[in-house]
Amino acid sequence: WGSLDFVVHALAFSDKSELSGRFINTSRKNFLNSLDISCFSLIDVAKKCSSLMSPGGAILTLSYLGSQRVTPNYNVMGVAKAALESSVRYLASDLGDDGIRVNAISAGPMNIRVNAISAGPMKTLAGAAIGGARRVFRLSEQNSPLKSNPTLKSVGGAAAFLLSDYGMHVSGEVIFVDGGYHVMGMPKLDNIEKA
Repeated sequence: WGSLDFVVHALAFSDKSELSGRFINTSRKNFLNSLDISCFSLIDVAKKCSSLMSPGGAILTLSYLGSQRVTPNYNVMGVAKAALESSVRYLASDLGDDGIRVNAISAGPMNIRVNAISAGPMKTLAGAAIGGARRVFRLSEQNSPLKSNPTLKSVGGAAAFLLSDYGMHVSGEVIFVDGGYHVMGMPKLDNIEKA
């Protein structure tokens, strides 16, 4: 492999049957499996790739607003994404310090940045697994300050920034790419009156 400049972690999973209904009915098996695949995998990937990473390298993962706010039909994935976002902060602290790497290709400080992108609803295969995805897509579009949902281009642009030298002093952050929807406390009054 030689060395790695960046790594993008894009793994998440939950039993689809447990994403609908009440969160309290989440099974232990699915809870543990969801957190293992959706969160611990980032820690494991970071541990294994950091020794191959160039100083100043970057690790990026993907999250969603359901990590910070209750989101219908997201259930255990919201908890897994909350753990993922917390892991981003702890990994940023561990990998960004001036400590000397163990088993590194070259000795020296790590200075590895770790961040997450929290994209709004997108028409993707993963998004389609969430019940009521079309309604959520429309609702966020109507109520976001920019009146639009993110695109592959806008999420890719944010990722390119975070992975490049332009983002060299950004670490431990969750960057929202959602048209500003995350700042809204409730739907706009015009949309509430239509409901």
